[in-house]
Amino acid sequence: MSINFPLVLVLAVIVCGLLSLSDLLFFAPRRRAAIASYEGRNGAIDSATLEALSREPVLIEYGKSFFPVLAIVLVLRSFLVEPFQIPSGSMKPTLEVGDFILVNKFAYGIRLPVVDTKIVEVSDPQRGDVMVFRYPSDPNVNYIKRVVGLPGDVIRYSSERRLYVNDQLVAETLIGDEPGSLGSARLYREKLGEVEHLIRKEMGRYRMEPSRQWTVPQGHYFMMGDNRDNSNDSRYWQDDAIPTTLAGMVPDRNIVGKAFAVWMSWPDPKFSNLPHFSRVGLIH
Repeated sequence: MSINFPLVLVLAVIVCGLLSLSDLLFFAPRRRAAIASYEGRNGAIDSATLEALSREPVLIEYGKSFFPVLAIVLVLRSFLVEPFQIPSGSMKPTLEVGDFILVNKFAYGIRLPVVDTKIVEVSDPQRGDVMVFRYPSDPNVNYIKRVVGLPGDVIRYSSERRLYVNDQLVAETLIGDEPGSLGSARLYREKLGEVEHLIRKEMGRYRMEPSRQWTVPQGHYFMMGDNRDNSNDSRYWQDDAIPTTLAGMVPDRNIVGKAFAVWMSWPDPKFSNLPHFSRVGLIH
């Protein structure tokens, strides 16, 4: 069962905030009154008694301690930058398994946490952006792919594994070969919009498919992985609960943010395999 971390974080901030507020309005005045009453009595003042009277209840103490930290984390994670780890090779060679990335949460508009309602317009995704979004068939799962189709675009992927956007062949240049999961793979430099990036195609027993075409509806985006033959993306998503015209499309409300940097890599988290920083840099 997946955990809705944003909801848990918001609830934790609310609970800690209410504990802090209750101390400010109720418990702290009672403690001060009890201390003043004790000090006003005749006789010696016992320091241990004063300490006991001024002591905060355990829940209040924890709530006040955690509230500012959790509030800062909520603001940073919800409106500024959120970290993610890459779990699969669908974005190779751009992103490798185990890459830790940073995602700009306000690049495509400021959204309220949990409900994801956009409250401030900033900009729209551009063709070629690497974007994190909630998987349309299971919004609790985050995906990362490259924006290929914008609202109104006609996308075609041919049987020769060539990409067309609005009947224009997307330019690609052969870079070289590397080992692949089905024998060998070739790397190409692709120019998608204003972005140049690498893509990967299997040269072994890859799955031959007929040419297919999609029209991207308004308010939706067509996503593809850079590892073209090993990516579960808009070309393959099917959901009986979604109309055929929207199958494979990512609605604007599912957008999480724009991936912009790799800050650490740790492909196999073990004590014998330490994280490294050789892949640190901006994402293109």
